[in-house]
Amino acid sequence: MSSRICDSVLVTGSNRGIGLELIHQLVESPSRPEQIFATCRDPEGPRAQELRELAQKHKDVIVIVQLDTTDPASISQAAKTVGSKLKDGSLNLIINNAGVNVHLELCSTQEKDMVDTYRTNVVGPMFVAKEFLPYLRKAASQFHNQTDMSCRRAAVINVSTLVSSIQRCPENFARAPMYAYRISKAALNMLTRCLAEEFRKDGILVMAIHPGWVKTDMGGQKAPVLPEDSVKGMLKVISSLTEKDSGTLLDIEGHSIPW
Repeated sequence: MSSRICDSVLVTGSNRGIGLELIHQLVESPSRPEQIFATCRDPEGPRAQELRELAQKHKDVIVIVQLDTTDPASISQAAKTVGSKLKDGSLNLIINNAGVNVHLELCSTQEKDMVDTYRTNVVGPMFVAKEFLPYLRKAASQFHNQTDMSCRRAAVINVSTLVSSIQRCPENFARAPMYAYRISKAALNMLTRCLAEEFRKDGILVMAIHPGWVKTDMGGQKAPVLPEDSVKGMLKVISSLTEKDSGTLLDIEGHSIPW
């Protein structure tokens, strides 16, 4: 990134996988944000050790915040915590990365699988956007041109997936018949479109990004894309977004994916 992507950013699910790699690349960039809020469900647990070590190295930039995307009360409290630490009360960028995937076919999918996946992948990002909206608005209000939409101004990025595409389902369903995951991410895409329309008047950009099939705990070891390559592509796309990209689903090369 040649110029700072934003002054302040919040990443959900930042203790592992794509989320942790996002924090790594953001903080290690020569043009890193002034404030990076790294959120996860259990900041003191063993799965957050690497995140804690990274935050210890960059105390002046990284703030770890407890945030469970399945718990509205936790999201609300996280918003208050972040608000109290923001330097000017404004937050430029939210990356809704936290998500779950259950690799189940129709015959194995239970009601709980559907409900739990929907709660994490759809309801969580919606309430994060809702609770942090005042800080996004404050950031956006500092720009006078309403059409000057970017992540440097104010934006919400929802991490979606290629397999959320209804149009492209026939070409990839047989390889990954994951009902709960596909359906929840398709719903996340609709949330993205809805938020993009509602937030447009405030100059806040909202879009969804497909990070690729990434070699993480969720993506599995057969995935062809390394986390560092995925995040490098994500940040390149995110840093170049403009008003025309609000309400879209893009891949890490900036190509549009049909709904």
